Parts: sequence; C-alpha cells; structure tokens
Amino acid sequence: MSEPGEVCEPSRARRSGGRAARVAVRAAPLAEALRPVRAGMPGGRYRPLSDAGVAKIHAQALEALEVIGLANAPASGVEILTGAGAVLGDDGRIRFPRALVEDMLAVAARDLTLYGRDEKYDLHLSGSNVHFGTAGAAVHIVDPVTLDYRESTAQDLYDAARLVQNLDNIHFYQRTMVCRDVVDNFDMDVNTLYGCLAGTRKHVGTSFSDPSHVAGCFDLLHMVAGGEEAWRARPFVSNSNCFVVPPMKFAEESCMVMEDCVRRGMPVLLLSAGQAGATAPAPIALAIVQAMAECLAGVVYVNAIQKGAPAIFGTWPFVSDLRTGAMSGGSAEQALLTAGCAQMHRFYNLPGGAASGITDSKLPDMQAGWEQGITNTLAGLSGLNMCYEAVGMHASLLGFCLESLVMGDDILGQVMRLVRGIDVTEDSTSIDAMKEACLGGPGHYLGSGQTLSLMQTEYVYPVVGNRMSPKEWNEAGKPVLLDRAIARKNDILAKAGCQIAPEVDAAIRARFNIHFR
Repeated sequence: MSEPGEVCEPSRARRSGGRAARVAVRAAPLAEALRPVRAGMPGGRYRPLSDAGVAKIHAQALEALEVIGLANAPASGVEILTGAGAVLGDDGRIRFPRALVEDMLAVAARDLTLYGRDEKYDLHLSGSNVHFGTAGAAVHIVDPVTLDYRESTAQDLYDAARLVQNLDNIHFYQRTMVCRDVVDNFDMDVNTLYGCLAGTRKHVGTSFSDPSHVAGCFDLLHMVAGGEEAWRARPFVSNSNCFVVPPMKFAEESCMVMEDCVRRGMPVLLLSAGQAGATAPAPIALAIVQAMAECLAGVVYVNAIQKGAPAIFGTWPFVSDLRTGAMSGGSAEQALLTAGCAQMHRFYNLPGGAASGITDSKLPDMQAGWEQGITNTLAGLSGLNMCYEAVGMHASLLGFCLESLVMGDDILGQVMRLVRGIDVTEDSTSIDAMKEACLGGPGHYLGSGQTLSLMQTEYVYPVVGNRMSPKEWNEAGKPVLLDRAIARKNDILAKAGCQIAPEVDAAIRARFNIHFR
C-alpha cells in the first residue's frame, strides 16, 4: 500500500535519478474502514476439502487419539491429562477417549483476541478473519547483493521487528531467527523476546528454550507491561510451543513451558509441525489427520490446566520432496496442506494458524515470488486466521532476508485484496456511470467522479513493485526491484526507533544482558 500523507494524484511525477516516474499515491491516512485491505478481513472462499472429507478427517483423528495416543508426556502432563479423563496405558502412551476430546472442544476458547501494545494492532481471531505475519527460526541472514548466508544475530532480529512495525500488510511479528551471537541460552531467550518487543508494538510471538527461563522472561514482560496485572489484562505476547514431536509424541520440556505459560496468562500456539513423507504420513489427507490428532491432544491438555485458556490451533504440517526427503515449503502440496488445515479449523470453530509463504529459493528471486504468492493466496482465501512465516523466509526456513520482508509486504497487500473479494452492491452495479460515459459523455471512465472516489478505497498499489511503461522505466534509469527494496528497508530502519519507553529500556538493560542497540 502507498505511504500515508502523500498527494492524491493518479499520476504524480517523482524523481528517480533526475527522471520522472508515474505512481499512484494517497492523499491522507484513510479511516480504517475505508482502507482497501486491512487486518482481519474474512476469507474462507477456498475449500479444498468436501464436507464428507472434513468429517472423515475428524473421525480418523479421534480414532488415532483413542487407539494410538501420544507418548512421552512429562510427569506433570500425565497428572493433568489423566486427571481430566485421559488413560495412561501400560506402554506409557496417553490415550484420549472421544468423549473427553469433545468435552474439551466444547469449553475451548473461541473468538480469541491477540493483543498488540496498541489497540489498533489487536488481532481478532474469529470465523475466517485473516492475518499475515512472520515466524520461523532461521539460523542465517540472506544478503541478496553478495549472495552470502551469514549467521543471524540479535540485531538482525530487532531490525526485522522494526521493519514489521512499519509495514502495513504484516500484522504480527513472531520471532524470525535465532540470535546466534548470544551464547547463553537464557540470554538468547531474553534477547529474542526483547528484540521483538523493542522493535514493534504489534502482537509478538516467541518461544522459550528451557522451562527454567520462563519466570525471568515474565519478569521482563511485566516490566514492559507496567506490572503483572496490566500484563494479564492485555497479554501482548504468545508462546509458540512445539509441544509435540511428530509422529504422536509429546515434547516434555516444551509441555512444561506450556503449562507455566498458560498459568501466567500467556496465549499459546499449539504447534504440530510434522513433515509429510518423513515425520507425518505422505498422503496429504492423512498428514492433516495426524496434525489434527496432535493439536486436539493439545486442546485437551491446555483446557485441563485452565478451561478456556487462550490457545491457537497450530496445525503446521510441512511437505517433503519425496525424491530427496528435503522440506519443500514453497510447493503446491504445502499450499493445499495449509488450506486444508484452515478448513478444519473452521470445522472446529477454533482460532487457527499454519505456515504459508515459505520459499525454497535461496534468494528473493522469481521462484521466491511465485512460491510466496501461491501459498499465501491459498492460505488467505481459505480463511486461515494466522498465516505464519508469510514473508522473508528462504531456503525452507534456514535463511531470513530483510529485503524479502519488504518485498513481501507488497505481495501480502495483493493477497489481502484477493481475500476481500468483489463488493456487489447497488452502487457498485448501478449503470448510471455507464450511461454518463456512453450517452453523450467522453466514452471512457478516466477522471470520472466514480473512478476518482474509488482510486484509493478499492485498489491496492505496490510500494516497491514497478508498474512503469518500458519507456518510463528506461527514462528512470531502469530501476530493479531489489534496489527499491533495499532503499525502502534503509529508509525505514533510519527512522524507526525503539518501541520501549527510554526509562523502561534503561531498567531492562540494567537487569538483563541485551545484545542489540
């Protein structure tokens, strides 16, 4: 979308190297209801599963929980789950009677709001409302100029958060990379959490590498929030929790983290991330069955701790390239998996999230564009509440690119326009404008009142994308997409400040070992 506060002209000359380029710009910040795309627009038009298919997947997931169950629950989890009615078998596996799952589904949180530190960034996870954001744990930063991959740092994570704060079509920031310059694991968790919060006031997602780190990180959260009471009133961070290790095993330490976070009032992303053909079955439908079974176990777990605790149904099955076994996050099969999971979320009427926008390409190139475009479009059209990893992720989650994050904002603007669909109203179908143009009028609609009135509220314009004619492009010095993305990235980072009050920032830095500036 265009930057707010600019002059409204369909074709205004901007200078690029002394030559003019035509762009469409906005007159003033639009009221939220008038913006052509915005967070939380309802999708759900795309349904890859039939009603019979949805019912079959649900039935098979319940059978898997009753017959197979999950192994490796921590002692605390065994106590919580068996106390709720789950059965501990002689083989050590926890099995879930169908009635127990149905009872917990009945009390699970719905119409969940994920809070930002400003109300305008609140995300309302109801129905098929769609939100796009980041996620992942990339271990490298991609330099699209030198074509190098280097280890990611706390500063990189903070810079990505500052970019997200200033990119309209990215609605939340879940940690994007590992702070590999921070050796101590507690310091890494602290720097990951604080780097996100210092960079953006949008909702943040993070994880904790050890159960013993949770208490210290919540001390930091309470400092940012202004106290525990303020935190519990508007919890602005969620815990991305890989509570299962597919296939059908609990991750003991992650479960202990989850238990602690739920009791401290933090929303939890119940994350099941099997890989079809490796840690999940190869058939797409059966991969969805396993993901549903694992996350339904998580719903029982969370609600056995606290009924109605805020939780996101995080079915994230990935895809393997069956020729090699390598992950293929940018594939059509991945897009189908994600859309199928979104349809199941709506069947359960649970707030849900899954992966979209991952690219297998190593650079922000044409392959990255088509993979991000296809997977994000299907996720949005399927009505996925939380579309994670939507921008910036390369090499099947191994690399993160700041410039790609900026370009991805343009992609998501176009995707959200698809999600919005076509408005069919009396005004939008009236032939008055046709009569005016055709019966004694100019014979076209350029410059008509209707055209001008809809220019900003009905149409979305790329910021770094290029719509010049070849002649204009040549006169502008033949700018390439990457150069424009680099320039926008640098401009944002030059102006973006810390989102924490100076006195709070000083207190946090005095107490914790913060690695970025």
